[in-house]
Amino acid sequence: MFKNHPKGLLAASLANMGERFGFYTMMAILSLFIMTKFGLDETQTGIIYSIFYASIYLLALVGGLLADKTRNYKGVILTGLLLMTLGYIIIAIPTQTPVPADKFGLLLALTSFGLLVIAFGNGLFKGNLQALVGQMYDNPQYAKMRDSGFQLFYMFINIGAIFAPFLAIWVRNWWVEKNGFTYIADLPDLIHQYLGNTITPEGVNRLQQLASNVGHTDLTTFANEYLNVFTTGFHYAFAVAIFAMLISLVVFITNKNRFPDPANKKVVAENGEAVVEMDVKEVKQRLYALFAVFAVVIFFWFSFHQNGLTLTYFAKDFTNLSLIKIDLGVVTLQGAEIFQSINPFFVVFLTPIIVGFFGWLRAKGKEPSTPRKIAIGMGIAALAYAVMALGSMGLPLKSEVDAMGGLTDAARVTPWLLIGTYFILTVAELFISPLGISFVSKVAPPKYQGIMQGAWLGATAVGNSLLFIGAIFYTSFSMTVTWMLFVVACLISMFTMLAMVKWLEKIAK
Repeated sequence: MFKNHPKGLLAASLANMGERFGFYTMMAILSLFIMTKFGLDETQTGIIYSIFYASIYLLALVGGLLADKTRNYKGVILTGLLLMTLGYIIIAIPTQTPVPADKFGLLLALTSFGLLVIAFGNGLFKGNLQALVGQMYDNPQYAKMRDSGFQLFYMFINIGAIFAPFLAIWVRNWWVEKNGFTYIADLPDLIHQYLGNTITPEGVNRLQQLASNVGHTDLTTFANEYLNVFTTGFHYAFAVAIFAMLISLVVFITNKNRFPDPANKKVVAENGEAVVEMDVKEVKQRLYALFAVFAVVIFFWFSFHQNGLTLTYFAKDFTNLSLIKIDLGVVTLQGAEIFQSINPFFVVFLTPIIVGFFGWLRAKGKEPSTPRKIAIGMGIAALAYAVMALGSMGLPLKSEVDAMGGLTDAARVTPWLLIGTYFILTVAELFISPLGISFVSKVAPPKYQGIMQGAWLGATAVGNSLLFIGAIFYTSFSMTVTWMLFVVACLISMFTMLAMVKWLEKIAK
């Protein structure tokens, strides 16, 4: 699979795989953890989630700038790994739940600080490692394999992401069952309604039934105990990310001296001679092209990264999770978070197919340009949300679900709706994310490699900062209207990109 690619690609992929394992362990449970821990609603949680997710990518600009200025790319990457490890330690420490009113601000601030440390560490790490990989393909020997190289890099780091949600669920559910309870996806929401005196009579009846199933007659005692156990399980699940980061650190440090250094990068002309500086006009044209692409992909990331927010909410509130329950004897794997493993699974499964397909087209001289591939990917993403819109027709509003105390399994949709949507979204992702990184590494002027990779992630940050809009739609409108919002966003991206394709192709030559 890695034949005809630089030797350093495998080592870089392994270093990133450990970091991504930790990251996806956290992201699989983050929005549900915030709601369970602090009793926040979907919109409030969405705002925190959006700020954090935006910060991860926005701070990549800072990481790129630091690396470009200090010319110490490897040192900046190593610092990022250490900071992320510290951040996971902060949020993995169990604290009191339900959160007392007098400690609410302090504990929310502590959690937010831990997330900020993770975001800053990720900013130092992510873009600069991508710049390092990009330099491997500046060698004319590997230049034509750049797109497929980044697709393999992207696939390999998702291997860890497949198993991360399962391990997070295993740890959380193990702790819940160890303490004599059963995992019920929407029970924490119901408990917060009870403790906040906003519960309906239907909700009280359901809560009483669930409490009696485990031998509790006092609802307040049951509510407090269940919420504390459930949230502590989340904290222990975050601890999994710490071990993943330590593995990534070992891999990176072991292979550090084998990686190229973007600080020493030189441009090679077609005749093989080194070019010290690009023409000022060419630099400007390349930067204009990059920023045009950055602006367009904002709409895609705003839609795609709903996987950890509104799509996870949908899994919890509207999807029949009993159909994807895995009984392991010691613990039962079940939860809305399980869908977070589907996207990375499809990344690993589909990448060889798509790489092979593009290779076949390349051999025939019919391979689309990178900008055209990105435009196609945006159209595919629109199709994914169109499927969600159709599959959600007839479902009640979220407010109606809350008033009923939750839906019965019979009233929920099949898990195949989300599985099919994630399949289509993953195809779109493989047309956009690794190829976008490849496009940046190819077009960015040599002295701006780090910061332009950071700017690509910065564009992702802008899209992520808008994620909360999806949460607002989720709680205010029908599910079909909510998903149509993302259909429109992806179509805007596609048509805008298609309008720029010829110009971008000219710049990228």
